[in-house]
Amino acid sequence: MKQLILSLVLFVMPFVADAQSQLKYGYFSYKEAFESMPAYAAAKRSLEVLKGKYDAEMKRVEDEFNKKYEQFLDGQKDFAPSILKKRQAELQELMEKNLAFKEEAKRLLKQAEEEAYAPLRLRLSEVLRGIGDARGYAFILNTDNDAVPYVSSVVGEDISSLVKDTLR
Repeated sequence: MKQLILSLVLFVMPFVADAQSQLKYGYFSYKEAFESMPAYAAAKRSLEVLKGKYDAEMKRVEDEFNKKYEQFLDGQKDFAPSILKKRQAELQELMEKNLAFKEEAKRLLKQAEEEAYAPLRLRLSEVLRGIGDARGYAFILNTDNDAVPYVSSVVGEDISSLVKDTLR
């Protein structure tokens, strides 16, 4: 039985070794390539303008709340109990609306970012597919975030500059 397994392993090893010697792959930093795209700068600027608008509105409603709260604190000792409760309820409602607006603004900014960057991600995927097919790679690795602590330059190829050049 051992001889059968040994002979089977010896028979298969040349095929495995041959397949490994032909295995090629590329590697690059997705983040660097993505940020090198000309359309990235325009999309980022557009998102920053949108974020500025949301920030300005959040500042305005926060200032409005602070003003009403100060007025409430200044006059609370003079308010009748029913007016005091009404003002407290108004402040509570305003605070809840402000928090809801902040959450909605975050969601809308994230959605706008996804929509702005989607065509760039698609373009990068197409470029990577083309490079992979043209060079006969089995796969292309993303080296960002220390996801690949070691890459062999014997069977792997750094395609960072090729990807950036193709994207331009």
